[in-house]
Amino acid sequence: MAATASPGAGGMDGKPRTSPKSVKFLFGGLAGMGATVFVQPLDLVKNRMQLSGEGAKTKEYKTSFHALTSILKAEGIRGIYTGLSAGLLRQATYTTTRLGIYTVLFERLTGADGTPPGFLLKAVIGMTAGATGAFVGTPAEVALIRMTADGRLPADQRRGYKNVFNALVRIVREEGVLTLWRGCVPTMARAVVVNAAQLASYSQSKQFLLDSGYFSDNILCHFCASMISGLVTTAASMPVDIVKTRIQNMRMIDGKPEYRNGLDVLVKVVRYEGFFSLWKGFTPYYARLGPHTVLTFIFLEQMNKAYKRLFLSG
Repeated sequence: MAATASPGAGGMDGKPRTSPKSVKFLFGGLAGMGATVFVQPLDLVKNRMQLSGEGAKTKEYKTSFHALTSILKAEGIRGIYTGLSAGLLRQATYTTTRLGIYTVLFERLTGADGTPPGFLLKAVIGMTAGATGAFVGTPAEVALIRMTADGRLPADQRRGYKNVFNALVRIVREEGVLTLWRGCVPTMARAVVVNAAQLASYSQSKQFLLDSGYFSDNILCHFCASMISGLVTTAASMPVDIVKTRIQNMRMIDGKPEYRNGLDVLVKVVRYEGFFSLWKGFTPYYARLGPHTVLTFIFLEQMNKAYKRLFLSG
């Protein structure tokens, strides 16, 4: 009598059983959300730094550490987690969509013989997936920018959103549904820059570390490569990021927006705050990028292992 394959070993065709696509996308979003819980304070400091000095002669915060201590002093521990609900929704929408689009395109462009797409094609897939995810995640991004910026305003000027859903409803009611996609173009542009820079710099950094002879292909190497890649990615994407932040947080003054477009933001920042203000908030942005990537992969690996142990093992 022929032996039958056990449920844990594989399916009817003998191939190893894998998680359904829906589960992979769900885990991708949950992993990003888990990482956000740890790095949300850095996101808040970065946003406050990027808005510091806007329309004023002096900067509110001299350094990222000054910003953090000022926020803690004025708003307390809970204050540094302002906008967490929006950060979680951004990951749920942006990360899940990006992962889904990337997976679908990668599979469709894989050769019939199983040959994966080349580096340039993978870069195009990554940038396309990033831009699509950014479009879907823009409403949560707008809410996040506004919620994290609120604490720097005088009490009578604060928007006072209770949570991300309250923010979204009020934005639609008070400013129109299209306001949810304000800053969509620079948000998508940032996603394209980030994905392009990360793909190129991470692979090069990892190869450099492995060739040095001091690293093996393990989590330490991945972490160091992520931090090097984060440095390059941060430097490349921050000017686009500050455009996005200023546009999404801007108010209407006498019926006119503070900024006409992204170029107007760049010109005004350079003219009134200095060229290097385009990289304002560099430290918290960089400190967030590498750990967020590493934590996301750690959470993703643990959820995949747990799923296989609970549902795919015989």
